[in-house]
Amino acid sequence: MTDIKFICDCCGQEHESWPAIAYSSPSAYNKLSEQEKEEIAVIDQDFCVIKHEDHINRFIRVVLVQQVNDHCEDLEYGFWVSLSENSFEDYLENGEDENHEAQYFGWLSNYIPQYEFSNSIPTTVVTKPGNERPEIFPHKDFDHPFVKDYYNGITKAEAEKRIREILKK
Repeated sequence: MTDIKFICDCCGQEHESWPAIAYSSPSAYNKLSEQEKEEIAVIDQDFCVIKHEDHINRFIRVVLVQQVNDHCEDLEYGFWVSLSENSFEDYLENGEDENHEAQYFGWLSNYIPQYEFSNSIPTTVVTKPGNERPEIFPHKDFDHPFVKDYYNGITKAEAEKRIREILKK
């Protein structure tokens, strides 16, 4: 597919391949005012913490690979998930250990434009050896069109539509 070109945010070069659909922050962070972002939130490329008066939200950056049924390349997403305090601390403490492997429960924390969301999607977060970002797997029994698409796959046309929508922003 040579008609999708984009300038990479990381290297600044033009590419002619499918970019990952990446979110730079969790939706909860995006909803904060600029003042709240400065006063109650801390974010970097892999971690985000939002300290509200009555609770703390903890997020990590993850990947999800969406199968594309009629194409040799899959569509990758760069999402954020919320973790419990214990899971977040375990990941934070052991994330640099190349041999650390763990699974956590997490809630998908980005809204995907192609889907309606009334609440978040539960996921299993699986860490990877070698300091790669963890991969998430939506809970198969959760009734949501995104979960169905994840397990059934999407078409190349749908993947390209999603990529073009993101590149327009």
